[in-house]
Parts: sequence; C-alpha cells; structure tokens
Amino acid sequence: MEKALLPLLVALDLFLGLVLALDAGRRLGAHRRARSPGPLEGLGAVEGAVFGLLGLLVAFTFSEAAARFNVRRDQIVQEANTIGTAWLRLDLLPAAAQPAIRDDFRSYVEARLSVFRAFSRDSFQAESDRVAALQGEIWRAAVAACRESPGQVPMLVLPALNEMIDFAATRTYTALRHPPAVIYVTLCFLALASALIAGYGMGATGTRSWFHVLAFALILALAVDVILDLEFPRVGFIRIDRYDQILIDLRQSMK
Repeated sequence: MEKALLPLLVALDLFLGLVLALDAGRRLGAHRRARSPGPLEGLGAVEGAVFGLLGLLVAFTFSEAAARFNVRRDQIVQEANTIGTAWLRLDLLPAAAQPAIRDDFRSYVEARLSVFRAFSRDSFQAESDRVAALQGEIWRAAVAACRESPGQVPMLVLPALNEMIDFAATRTYTALRHPPAVIYVTLCFLALASALIAGYGMGATGTRSWFHVLAFALILALAVDVILDLEFPRVGFIRIDRYDQILIDLRQSMK
C-alpha cells in the first residue's frame, strides 16, 4: 500500500465513523423523544464539556505536531551545516590522508539521505548501521591523520567531526519521536463521542441536517489528517522531503 495514503485512509475511516455515530445518536435521540417528549435538561452542559475537551485535544495535538515538523525541517539545515563545516576542515589534514576520508564523507551524506527515505524498519536499521560504520571509519581516519598534523589542527578538525556525529544522533532521535498512540486513540474516541452526542441532540429535537452532519464529520476528519501529516512528514501529503535538497546540493558540491 502506498504509505502516502495512510493518513488519508485514517481520516476517511474517521469520517465514516463520525457520520455513523451522528446517525446512531440521532436515532437514539428520536427514540427517546418518541417515548418521552419534552426538552432535555442539562444536555447543553454535557455537550459543552465534551466539545470543549475535543477542541482542546485537537489544538494540543496540532500545535505539537506543527512544532515537531518545524524542528525536523530546521534540523536538516543544521545537519547540512555541521557536515559542510567538517568537510571544509578536512583541508587542514595531511594531503595524503584526505582522499580516503573525503570518499567516506560522500558515502556518509548518501547514507544520511537514505536513512530518512527508508520506509521499512529493516531498511531504516540497515541504513542506520551503515551510517554508524561510516562515522567510525571517518573518526578513526581523522584521529590518525591528526596525530601527524601540527599545532591547532586536531582542535579544529575533531570537534567539527564530533559535532557532525552527535547531531546525526539528535536528528535521528527527533525523527523517531512521536506522542504516545493513546493520544490519537483518545482524540478519535472523543470525536466519535462528540458526534454521538451531537446526533442525539438532533434526534431529541426532531431535526436532521445532512449539511451539518457532513460538515462536522469532514472538518474533524480533515483536522486529524493534517495532524497526522505533520507528525509523519515522510508518509503523508505534507512532505518534508523537499528540504533534503540542501543535503543533495551538499553532496553534489563534494568534488
């Protein structure tokens, strides 16, 4: 299945669930109205509490997902800067040691791009292992070259390499950091509960508006779809892939 469709499929399932919940609530409300005509006391307070909690949770998850999206986007630029700085400082190493290290650098950038393009867990782990191996090779070769270098060369080269390696770990951790699944389960549960209560109110008053039913379901489903797209920006329609261009350009500049 095309992974880009997964958030959309979740949103579509939620849309259908909301429509069914609204209809089920309307039927319950109509049944209650037939047995006991009259206004419902206290329903407004219950609706206000549930819808308020739903709005709070939607706002919270949207805000957090958008913040993590911005962090992940900015970290691509930051990682490119750390790699670029380390690449330039290789000029300080002995000329004989540079070609092998530069070849490893080229492979390293390609591996970093591949890590975040891997969709399966196995391919992600394989590319991560490749990155770790290249980091070790680059570090060992740079340390050996620094032993032959005079003056301040080790103090300039090794910290840059260390920052490059550390930031790779930071970015990988950030990409894997997501809120607990129970938050999304709770969000969907509250959405369905709100639909049921809203439908019950329609049935209790003897009215049903398909426009309001479909608009309510569509807006909530769309909000969830956007949240999931922001939270998983490499599998939805809101993509972070185009920001990888800075790493691609860096790789192409490594002549």
